[in-house]
Amino acid sequence: MNTAVSDSSQHVPVLLEEALAALNIKPDGVYVDGTFGRGGHARAILARLGDKGRLIAFDKDPAAIAAARAIQDPRLSVVHAGFAQLQDELGAAGVEQVDGVLLDLGVSSPQLDEAARGFSFRMDGPLDMRMDTTRGRTAAEWLATVEQRELAEAIAEYGEERFAKQIARAIVAARAGGPITTTRMLSKIVAEAVPTREPGQDPATRTFQAIRIYINQELEELSLVLPQIVELLTPGGRLAVISFHSLEDRIVKRFLKSEAQPDKLPANFPIKAADLPQPRMRVIGKAQRAGSAESSANRRARSAVLRVAERTNVQKESRA
Repeated sequence: MNTAVSDSSQHVPVLLEEALAALNIKPDGVYVDGTFGRGGHARAILARLGDKGRLIAFDKDPAAIAAARAIQDPRLSVVHAGFAQLQDELGAAGVEQVDGVLLDLGVSSPQLDEAARGFSFRMDGPLDMRMDTTRGRTAAEWLATVEQRELAEAIAEYGEERFAKQIARAIVAARAGGPITTTRMLSKIVAEAVPTREPGQDPATRTFQAIRIYINQELEELSLVLPQIVELLTPGGRLAVISFHSLEDRIVKRFLKSEAQPDKLPANFPIKAADLPQPRMRVIGKAQRAGSAESSANRRARSAVLRVAERTNVQKESRA
């Protein structure tokens, strides 16, 4: 499809070389790209795999799935599902273990640039915001019925917006005069409700982020998939996660820290430290950020954080 070629050329994968190094790719390994997007990372992984290697790509976005299926490569399998279904989908495909998993979180550039998707306030379009346009409620449908208190809590939690109560009140008041159906309508309501904003940031930035995260249950899905990945990784297998805001990164950081610590025992328990049940994951290096050259060339890279962990050979039973 011509659109797939165009999309892939417009979307520049973030922290590409760092992510590839983090995965420590084996030519005959089995890898998962949990967020195919337009395939920047996936194509680079395929280029490093041998004939017996395999890549399984997941995505909820039908446009991303179309781009993935346009790649004619027998080593690539495509799954139209969110990565929260990773274990079930891999099990159905007969895959019990993998050598690496890459998660590139958040929204992709093509999604932001297509007005019809409703992710961005920079262009007017229908207020959709669904990653998977084949199912679920749109942002407009949710805003039409959500209670003011729940809306304020979502904007505060997922957008880290200090004016969440004022914005929720303004949205509920505005919908009394008719449905809020476009991105421009919503951004105007938010702008009028926010008394001040950080220099260089649009008043609607945090609210749009919050609604998108809520509609797609992004943080819940991230929390669900991380334990699944630990179960799926072979000893020495790698997990690499690229996040773009503090909420995502906090979940990843806390999970990896927890999984990389030995089991805690009561104080003065008569056992040597070396004999403590060992963790199933170990953190590889420190969090990585894009260099100045990449950040200058790609604005999306400026907030990106890459965290990496490796599966140890400790089995779950030994930690009981």
